[in-house]
Amino acid sequence: MDANPVVVALSGSMRDGSYTRVALKHVLDAAEERGAETELLDVREYDLPVFDPDEDEPPAATELKRKIREADTVILGSPVYHGSYSSAFRNVHDYCGFDEYEDTTVGLLATAGGGSFASTLDHMRITARGVHAWVLPHQVGIRNARDKIEDGEIIDEDIADRVRKLGQQAVEYAFIHPDVTAPDAGVDEEQADAEQAEADADD
Repeated sequence: MDANPVVVALSGSMRDGSYTRVALKHVLDAAEERGAETELLDVREYDLPVFDPDEDEPPAATELKRKIREADTVILGSPVYHGSYSSAFRNVHDYCGFDEYEDTTVGLLATAGGGSFASTLDHMRITARGVHAWVLPHQVGIRNARDKIEDGEIIDEDIADRVRKLGQQAVEYAFIHPDVTAPDAGVDEEQADAEQAEADADD
């Protein structure tokens, strides 16, 4: 395995004080501690019009796609909007495809202002698997993010541990060959149980 995998994190939030962006920076910090070369891809820094297949690809999209394509692991992050991901996040994926994600390790992170994030992670996973990414079973959902993140720090110990684990696994599984060496894939069982309990309580 190469000594220094490349791990990038895509922040699909346009908000200046984005909790998603903060959490992704902590994911990258954990990956860097494990020896990865890291970069945060902030959608605010790319001039991406709404994807139109009949228009020439803008230079910003070409550059963003190159960084995703050349990464060994891509961490996808989005705020929860109406039970799904943001339009800015989706727009990036409309520009991308199999060339960017085929057999690439992908991690997922979603932040919610309220208490629900499960459907957002589901939609992100489907989107990533639709372009043949290999999605890490461990994922991070942060509910009531304003109570968990302050001044650029994650103050909830459990969330901080989950975020750190995502960064560590981004490196650990950066060079995985899905058809040969992948562990059992799927949703993180511990978090899935918690999400199901939340859904049952809301019924």
